[in-house]
Order: sequence, then structure tokens, then C-alpha cells
Amino acid sequence: MRKPRFLVILTVLTLLAIALAGCSNQTQEEKKSDALLLGFSQLGSESGWRIGNTKSVQEAAEAAGVRLMLENANQSQEKQLTALRSFIAYRVDVIAFSPIVQEGWDNVLREAKEAGIPVIIEDRTIDTDDETLYAVHVGSDFYSEGVMAGEYLLKKLSTLPPETTLNVVELTGTQGSSPMLLRSAGFRDTVAAEPRIRILDSVSGDFMISKGKECVRAMLEKYGAEFQVLFSHNDAMMYGALDAFGEYGLTSGKDVIVISVDGEQRAIDLLKEGKVNCVVECTPMLGEAIMQIARDLKDGKPVEREIYSSERAFTEFDDLSRLAPRGY
Repeated sequence: MRKPRFLVILTVLTLLAIALAGCSNQTQEEKKSDALLLGFSQLGSESGWRIGNTKSVQEAAEAAGVRLMLENANQSQEKQLTALRSFIAYRVDVIAFSPIVQEGWDNVLREAKEAGIPVIIEDRTIDTDDETLYAVHVGSDFYSEGVMAGEYLLKKLSTLPPETTLNVVELTGTQGSSPMLLRSAGFRDTVAAEPRIRILDSVSGDFMISKGKECVRAMLEKYGAEFQVLFSHNDAMMYGALDAFGEYGLTSGKDVIVISVDGEQRAIDLLKEGKVNCVVECTPMLGEAIMQIARDLKDGKPVEREIYSSERAFTEFDDLSRLAPRGY
């Protein structure tokens, strides 16, 4: 007996729907497998800047449809090396990482190169004899940041009586890190020709609030009223320093000239309140740039070797009333 016509049609439509669904599922899987896979190793979460940097990468990856493998090294180079090797083993398309220190990366980067995985150095820089081990560095010009800090202090000095001398305590970041080395060099080169500015001491606060407070306490005990200027390599250490000044009955921004680097919202608010004199910008918003560079590398497109963020210094001499929220 012949099947009713509508049953035949129903069977055909059902089979067609199953076939289309299968094709659709296959397409989704293909799309997923074709999406760029980026391994990103963050060095830690020691400050608002670092947290903002991680957030920028995560949000940019989601917006760009990039699959992100994120590992936080929590200030350990050993953990960061392990993370990079796990990315290589997983065969990610591109690796990006913010190096804790400048030295000690050649072996793992050579492994990435042999695996055909391009590497983006984000934020900080590395010291290597083989520049082919990474494809591009994207981040801030740390030397220029030091220069801007020095230029502010020269301008400040010009507003003070001609017999004024300024003794500076430099609160540096992690020993051996590129921002520590380059910010210090830029600042010192800029003020070197001015005999009325003297570097009283330099001490590492490791980019951390607690260590910044501890170091400044020690400097106040050691130098007392000779301590006239603080140049902090990041905002986090500066927050700790301001607490120490308060304990000693000093008014930051007046009794002690305060210069900091990063440009977090809290630092800008303190600048507006007169408790900080100068904040040099170092933007953590690098996520979009990283995603575009990663896509270009995967597609075999040429990329610039060095990509720097556009940054400026905010000072007590500026009108900051219309400054947009920092976002970090």
C-alpha cells in the first residue's frame, strides 16, 4: 500500500531538517576552531593598574571573538615560565605576556619560535641578544615617562626662590624590571644638569602599597627634613608613601612634592585635591591593540616592531576640570 502523500513529504522535511542542523553544528564547531587562540600571561595583580590591564585584555578578547587562555604569575618568574610553556604545549596561535623582569626569557622564547608561535611582549620589555625571539612589543615608553617626571620638577623648581634646592627620594619598582630601569634613567638624565636638584636616595618598593609605605618610613627616619621630593615609580607605592607622610605630620603636595607614575583615577583625584603634584600617565588599556596585533600575526601580516601608547603628564599647573574618568 502506498504511503499517504503527506507522510512522504513529512519524512523528506524531517531528513532535510536533520541535515541542515548537522551542517549548522559543523559550521559552529568550525567557527570555534578557527577563532584565534591567545595565551596571555599576566605577571600579577599588585595594583589597580595591573588589574585594569588584565580587564582590558579580557574585554577586548571577548569583543574580538578571540579565545583567551589567561594565567596570572602572581609575581613569580618561575610561574610565568611554566605558563608560557603550557601555551606552547597547547599550540596556541599567539602568545602575549607582561614580563616580571628583563632577564631570563631566551630559552622559553626560543621554544615558542621553534613551535612557530609568535610572541607579543606587553607592557614591560625584555633583555635579549636575539631580537627575533619575539614579534612585537606594545606598551609605554618608560624612559619618556621618567623624562616627563623630571620636566615637571624642573618647572616646579623655576617657580621657587632661586636659592631653593630640592632633595629627591626615588621610590622605584621591582629591581631589574624595565619600568624601574628606564623611568629612573629618564628622570635622572632630565634633571642631571640642574645642580639644585639632588637624588638623595633610591629604594625599591616593588610596585606595592605596603612596601611603598615601609620604604618611605625608613627614608623619613634616615633623612628627616632633607626629604623634600618623592618620585614614585607607580601610584600604588605613592598611596603607601602618603600614609607614611601623614604619620610623620607632613602634608603631601606641600611639605613634600609628590610625583607619581600610572594615572589611576585615585591618583588624579589626589592631584586635584593638592595632595599630589604630578601624575605621569602610563595607560593599562592595551587590550584592543593586542587583539589587532595578534590577528595580524596569525594572518601573516607585517607588524611594527615597537608600538607605544600615547601618554602625557598631569600636573598641578594644569586645568583638570574636564578630564574624563580614567577607567582604572
